[in-house]
Amino acid sequence: MSHVVEPLNAPSSCTCPADADRDSRARSSFQEQQLALANSATLYVGNLSFYTTEEQMYELFARVTNVAGGGGIKRIIMGLDRNTKTPCGFAFVEYVGCSPRFYTHEEAVDCMRFVSGTKLDERVIRCDLDPGYRDGRQYGRGRSGGQVRDEYRQEYDAGRGGWGHNRLREEEERKRREAMAKERERRERREDVYRANEKDADAHTAPAGADAQYYETERAERAGPADEPTAGAKRGPEDDAEEAIKMQRTEDA
Repeated sequence: MSHVVEPLNAPSSCTCPADADRDSRARSSFQEQQLALANSATLYVGNLSFYTTEEQMYELFARVTNVAGGGGIKRIIMGLDRNTKTPCGFAFVEYVGCSPRFYTHEEAVDCMRFVSGTKLDERVIRCDLDPGYRDGRQYGRGRSGGQVRDEYRQEYDAGRGGWGHNRLREEEERKRREAMAKERERRERREDVYRANEKDADAHTAPAGADAQYYETERAERAGPADEPTAGAKRGPEDDAEEAIKMQRTEDA
């Protein structure tokens, strides 16, 4: 069964050399890490809620300490987002003994037995032995500043900031494209309305020279029809003689 059951003294998944994407900074050999784990009193705690406090961690992990035997919790280092400096879902718990040469490795192993897999803030937490905390490891190594696992998480997790960072960027990009499409549609509708109004205005605008023609027509209508001679009628000499006789008779009378 040794090939089925994972030993409790295995290194944490964030520092195991086989998991290079979780801890690319680990330069020690596997034998050196095994030796460090054999005496380690540090635990890596994962899958925490972003809202879990240090006081809650103390209350839970202090339950497996042997204070009477000189053990106890030395400190708890909460994992922080590299950019915002806010909790990002992991922590380190260090146990310490009564003397520098006495490390409570047994307390750390007991914590993995009794605390790992329990619920804290309605989340199942996990505990792994850690070779030892070094300054700088309290910050997330993800692209967005948090943990790498939150970069690629596709499901919504309210306890860990909602959507994963990649999914969140996709959602933001989708909303941006939708907003741009709506803005483009609004501009097109506005341009259509403008063109329709411009077309109506052109329909009611008189062409060039129409004003002079209008006034000339109106003046002719007010003057009335002009008396024109009958087409084809011409005055001849006989007409002139007859008119002269009529005028003579009028004078004689």
